[in-house]
Amino acid sequence: MTASIALPLLVRLLRAPDRAGEFSLGQWDAILRQALSANLTASVEAALAQAGTLDQVPAPARRHLDWARRVGERHRHAARREVEHIANALQGLGFPVIVLKGAAYVVTDNPAARGRMFSDIDILVPAAQLDAVEKALMLNGWLSDNDDAYDQRYYREWMHELPPMHNPRRQTSIDVHHAILPPTARVHPDSALLRADAVAVPGAGAAAGVATLSPNDMVLHSATHLFFDGEFDHGMRDMVDLDRMLRDFGSDPAFWLSLPARAEQLQLARPLFYALRYARLLFDTPVPDAVMNEVDRLARPGPLLLRLMDAMYGRTLLPSHPSCSDALTAPARFALYLRGNWLRMPPLMLARHLLHKAFISPKTNAAT
Repeated sequence: MTASIALPLLVRLLRAPDRAGEFSLGQWDAILRQALSANLTASVEAALAQAGTLDQVPAPARRHLDWARRVGERHRHAARREVEHIANALQGLGFPVIVLKGAAYVVTDNPAARGRMFSDIDILVPAAQLDAVEKALMLNGWLSDNDDAYDQRYYREWMHELPPMHNPRRQTSIDVHHAILPPTARVHPDSALLRADAVAVPGAGAAAGVATLSPNDMVLHSATHLFFDGEFDHGMRDMVDLDRMLRDFGSDPAFWLSLPARAEQLQLARPLFYALRYARLLFDTPVPDAVMNEVDRLARPGPLLLRLMDAMYGRTLLPSHPSCSDALTAPARFALYLRGNWLRMPPLMLARHLLHKAFISPKTNAAT
């Protein structure tokens, strides 16, 4: 059975930015509200600019888009500078700094960077070098954001990253990862394989020593981050990322030929299945049928589970705006929140963690 998703105005516009002139002023008001809730206003402007249809946008909406473009440009420049600061801080440690997600799109000028907004820089380093990385960053002005003893233990013993670090001078944040999933997760993508296929970012000076994941792995990481997580505030933004990357990387037939096998090698065929399925449903992303069939063979859920997941993701991947919600949206978000935690932790640890965050951490915070 073929699934369908009721497409909100924002998605209809992003699917066909060449038809921007067909929307009324009232519809543009709804589009901008949906885009704001999904942190996609600058991405909408970039899509219309690419399509050459900005002049079809009503003047009041165009003013919002022009402002978003300027904010997006400043954000992109700031992200590049921050990557240079990080590269300089870590340049003597003997391994490249692999930037992830939003920062990776920016330093490679990937189409996913157009209007992409993000709050922190994510990097991937060898697990054996975490102490050295943390010390080098602290010597260069970054500090841990969290001094809660439980949270420190949670990150350092159970998670795939250090506690978030913050630079008070520039008001920037960095997440230092040694893997793309926690060691307690149900699947274990080999970080050594990710690092082995990393691609150096061309450039001189501080940019030397900066790398990104390979195209296959950038897509797989984005899919894993979205479909193993339990929070979907940025679900629509992440789906836009996937659509733009798949269109860009997919211009090389070798990308499609290697993607399913790489997903199987990294134990990530299931999140890839969901990423390709919902990219097609939401944005009509041109995924070759042969690739979809192969990923179906590797990771398609049973019919009842898939129907349930379609019902939940068909709601939670949409913008967090009342015009995109119905009575089942909140239960779907809660169910997928529990699923995300279930996939990342064994049952006893999950129960203990949720209990601590729900009842103990609030009391501790209130007392400090």
